[in-house]
Amino acid sequence: MGDIGQLHVGAELADVLERIDALGGMLDERADAAEELGMLPEDTARALLDTGIVRAELPRSLGGFEFAPRQLIETAERASYHDASAGWTMFALQMMTGTTAAYLAADAATELFPDVANGKYALLSGHGTRPGRAVPVAGGFRVSGQWQFASGMAHATHIHSAIQVEGSGELRVLAMPKSQVTLDGNWDVLGLRATHSIDYHCTDVYVPHEYTYVATTDTPVNGGAIYRLGLVNMSAIGHTGWALGVGRRLLDELKRVAAARTGSRGAAVDTSQFHAEYATAEATLRAARAWVYDVWRDVEQTLDQGALPSTEQDTLIRLALNHTTSSAYEVGRTVHRWAGSAAIRRGPVDRFLRDLGTGTQHITSSPVVLQNCGKWLSGAQPDARWSFLDLA
Repeated sequence: MGDIGQLHVGAELADVLERIDALGGMLDERADAAEELGMLPEDTARALLDTGIVRAELPRSLGGFEFAPRQLIETAERASYHDASAGWTMFALQMMTGTTAAYLAADAATELFPDVANGKYALLSGHGTRPGRAVPVAGGFRVSGQWQFASGMAHATHIHSAIQVEGSGELRVLAMPKSQVTLDGNWDVLGLRATHSIDYHCTDVYVPHEYTYVATTDTPVNGGAIYRLGLVNMSAIGHTGWALGVGRRLLDELKRVAAARTGSRGAAVDTSQFHAEYATAEATLRAARAWVYDVWRDVEQTLDQGALPSTEQDTLIRLALNHTTSSAYEVGRTVHRWAGSAAIRRGPVDRFLRDLGTGTQHITSSPVVLQNCGKWLSGAQPDARWSFLDLA
């Protein structure tokens, strides 16, 4: 992909974004049906995959685009602007598929990703924060476990799951066919209803060693500098873009509501208070986005130089995600306050508010992560280093 810190937007990125935008109308029209299904309709998911949004995070050495972090943030932001559940589904598939391709042993990666340029590659969904049990056996592991929140599972071909090796305690991540697990159809929620973020489990399934990798690795087998970020930082990319896209769409929807109501009798949107609060919400979201791009520009420069992100950079990646999610939530509160009946009747405002409320509960934006950021930045634990979402 060339210089990871390039400032110009490449033709590949422009093409992916244009293809995503072209689906905006379809995503709006099918949003209610997707919520009823609890997942994206298969043709909707296929249309989104055909934009190249998952290929964007696949290694160039395997036929992917291998976008830089800021470019990946923009793809997640754009898809989430059109539909929050679709954006969430796609960045989850994007992240788990891309990292699996980067970190698996070469032979395993070749089998799962035989012809990426022509759309022949595995799609992975799963969960990585609560590990299953892996018993070492000849050539691999016997795996058992129960995992939650497998966003996009309806569209996946393979499973991405964290496991802990019995005896050593080593944390690894596996890739195995979806047919080897039992899916629990238990996704019954208020927001992000169309993401199919179900639970799943398996008992005593054999997984070859080469279809697993060390969960904390920052050394890719396939691909370049971006994969030195590791799993948690790669996950932060999609979540950050999602929050930016949802916040932007909600503000644009409120602007449409205001345009329709202005001049009517007693219109709240004609008051100075509304104008001031709308301006504040704009400033909040724009400032969050600017800081996100500043943080990631600095990280990209570090990766370009062949180095790994420092503890401060790892902290700021987490803090920027937490701040962006909180900023989008505050924008949502403003939209809810001023949108009136548009916030409670079925429609884009109602749907995006519900999706935002659910998305902000993700563990990567939890209060504990914010507290840990503060511990390091304030000097309370200057020698600590990040281990996933904890300071160690």
